[in-house]
Amino acid sequence: MAFGLRRDELIKWKQEVSQGKIAFLTHYWIDSRFPDCDTVTKVGCSDIDKLVEWGNKYGLDPRWIHRDEHFPHYDLMGQIQKKILTAEKQWNQLERFID
Repeated sequence: MAFGLRRDELIKWKQEVSQGKIAFLTHYWIDSRFPDCDTVTKVGCSDIDKLVEWGNKYGLDPRWIHRDEHFPHYDLMGQIQKKILTAEKQWNQLERFID
């Protein structure tokens, strides 16, 4: 279950992903499969090759891409989430969601 994001943030993320940009969206998240994680960052891009290339910078396996028909994305959690958000200077998302 996702919560803690605004509709305009979701719309902006979807627009940027659709335009072939690397886009970040962090929100609170509860999933019993991941009891130690309470946030997730979706890093999306409709250009799969570009998304794979971006993920390679951080050692992300292309098999981890959620190949959604409209909004393909990586789901980042835990320490890798914090590391990548910091490297990508996503300060607002770090301040809002990551302790």
